[in-house]
Amino acid sequence: MQIVAGLEIHIQLKTQTKAFSSSPIDFGGQPNERASEIDIGMPGTLPVVNKEMLKQAIMLGSWLNTTVAQKISFARKHYFYPDLPKGYQITQDENPILVGGYLDFELDGKTMRCDLHHAHLEEDAGKSVHGYKQGISGVDLNRAGQPLLEIVTMPCLHSIEEIIAFLKRLYSIVTYLEICDGNMQEGSFRVDVNVSIRDDEHAPLGTRVEIKNMNSFKFIQKALEFEIDRQISAIEDGQEIFQETRQFNESTGKTESMRGKENAHDYRYFKDPDLPSIWIDQAFIDEAHSLLPESPNDRLTRFIDLGLSKVDASIIAFNKHMGNYFDYLTQSNITPKIAANWLLGPLSELANKHLLSFDSLPVSAEHLSELLTALNDGVVSSKMAKDVLAFMWAEQKTAQVIIEEKGLKQLSNEDDIRAILQSIIVQFPEQTNEYRSGKDKLFGFFVGQAMKATKGQANPSILNKLLKECLK
Repeated sequence: MQIVAGLEIHIQLKTQTKAFSSSPIDFGGQPNERASEIDIGMPGTLPVVNKEMLKQAIMLGSWLNTTVAQKISFARKHYFYPDLPKGYQITQDENPILVGGYLDFELDGKTMRCDLHHAHLEEDAGKSVHGYKQGISGVDLNRAGQPLLEIVTMPCLHSIEEIIAFLKRLYSIVTYLEICDGNMQEGSFRVDVNVSIRDDEHAPLGTRVEIKNMNSFKFIQKALEFEIDRQISAIEDGQEIFQETRQFNESTGKTESMRGKENAHDYRYFKDPDLPSIWIDQAFIDEAHSLLPESPNDRLTRFIDLGLSKVDASIIAFNKHMGNYFDYLTQSNITPKIAANWLLGPLSELANKHLLSFDSLPVSAEHLSELLTALNDGVVSSKMAKDVLAFMWAEQKTAQVIIEEKGLKQLSNEDDIRAILQSIIVQFPEQTNEYRSGKDKLFGFFVGQAMKATKGQANPSILNKLLKECLK
């Protein structure tokens, strides 16, 4: 059997104000304090289109290989949920801002492609809050009216691994562009998955089931694992799959039915009478494109040309702030390989441990460059450099200050190291004689004793060279 999946990805755009009002979009706050009369559709109010959300959509569209529509319009989509006080949502139906397109992504070393149907702009709904008082639910409308770009893919993904890899690549792009903060737990990037099962690639598409509003890659994977098994088991048992909307229950690890899946006619779309059509000219598109940074694909090519593997280059290139670190380090004469190893190794380990992204690390690119220069110059060893980094992170001091304060400078003076080695040879005459008789494995014993005597601060290459001379 073959899995067929299409996605609807809701990206909360990082504008200053809401889609059709001047209300701020900051997350949090007291319930309903950021909901204006326009956001809740009070009589006599008129929405006004936020030009910034148009620019951000066009910026993303250029990297998704889409066509920007010359004419766009907004419609009213009717449904009656408690968190939608107007009884309709302002969205795009017949004339979305972006049409077609595709996004390439990597999976198991292969480049794959997901084709896009379109992307449309709309306003977000509010949020139902259950149990804020015993047995009572409430509605927080602070989120109502926040600008969303919904990207709709073609049904062209055929495994859970493809779905996750595509979503992670799209996530990296929208956060790289800084048009979305990527805070999935706050709903800034959430996904509806439409999934169906058919006998093989030549068979007609099966009945699709929508899994709604997932905001975690981990939960998307778990929800799909359950839902695909559920559908396959039902088909094998001769049961009918019903078109419906389901939700993922995190506590049970199962998808649960919410409602029958609505079709377009259920929403009674019609053109919003308060919002005129908008013609987007080339000057406006050029203005949006002028805001684009160097693309991650261009960075990827540049980093590979510097000698990085495709895997390492891809991770660094698609993380904008990690890429900025890499550029600073290599421009400071740190070799690309060392820069990549430290960014993907020790620095990423600390960032993950403290749940920080690369745009908010307590160790700057400048200070990391100072540390790696000290490592390159032999002032500290690789192990000592990792210790210095940990202190820099915790105390927010420069590498030079930490090295001096903690006494973490590497011992590189040959006379001092030779004196220590000669003392060890005198201390262990039996092992010395055995080594000189041909037991080469004892060399490691002497290295261990030397590192112990120097508290791990001896320069390994100098130590090994002098030890061989002293043991002759």
